[in-house]
Amino acid sequence: MAPLIRTALNTTARVAPGPAGRWAFQLFVRPLGRARVRPEEQALLAAARTGTLRVRGKEVVTYAWGDGRRPVLLVHGWSSRASRLGAFAEALLARGYSPVAFDGPGHGGSSGKATNIVEYREIIRELHARHGDFEAVVAHSFGVLASLFALRDGVRTARFVGLGGVGSFAMLMEGFRAGLGLDQRVVRAMRRYVEGRLAPGEPGVWDRFGADHAPDELGAPVLLFHDEGDDMVPLAHARFLARAHGERARLVVTRGLGHRRILTDPEVVADAVDFATAGSGRAAEPAVMAHEGCSPLA
Repeated sequence: MAPLIRTALNTTARVAPGPAGRWAFQLFVRPLGRARVRPEEQALLAAARTGTLRVRGKEVVTYAWGDGRRPVLLVHGWSSRASRLGAFAEALLARGYSPVAFDGPGHGGSSGKATNIVEYREIIRELHARHGDFEAVVAHSFGVLASLFALRDGVRTARFVGLGGVGSFAMLMEGFRAGLGLDQRVVRAMRRYVEGRLAPGEPGVWDRFGADHAPDELGAPVLLFHDEGDDMVPLAHARFLARAHGERARLVVTRGLGHRRILTDPEVVADAVDFATAGSGRAAEPAVMAHEGCSPLA
């Protein structure tokens, strides 16, 4: 299908950029499948208080554990679901924190066939309104990019943990463009569609999608984990993100965990939860650091 899509979009962008931008965007925001609950995740989901919220006509399933005090937001990645962050939820519960999570539209138990960074922002804003300021936000993959976008738009957290995160919207878009062999005019048409239809009234919102945009607005220490062999999000994203956040950021580069196993590695989970629960008064760590079993490649 890729050659047909490439030809159709590139040709349409020359004569009708509006429809080309809309069609390309619809392709860009559609998950590659709907992840199912794994057997080892069922007990945790069964113990959650489930709820719903509506975002742009889509019903979003939410999850909450604990007594509500010291909330920590968990944000899943693309073609994933909240339960994939179950190891973090369990570890946080054991320390008396209250994990909060959701399945994005088109993911897990939520409705819809697609989602985007603006919808994620709306969901995170609503959860912030319900639960109050977060002690920490723990995000994976696309969830890193979307969470940082929300955190620069009124959502507050004391600490931020990113795992295998997308750090550059520009690199993400270039991967999409190059993967399908699209002309730059298709990307420009997508931008016009997003700024005119998805987020009207927010001039320049496309540039604000990048996790490196106005990093000082986050105002919280950042801990990043990224595997050197991540086959979904290149390590360059984590390095880019660490540089953007400067002295507030610490990057741990792992080996042999890939894009998904990093979510269940006991050492990564323990270190991430130690950081998330350390309290907002703790000073940020050095910009780059490796722990046992990890490679200081950053």
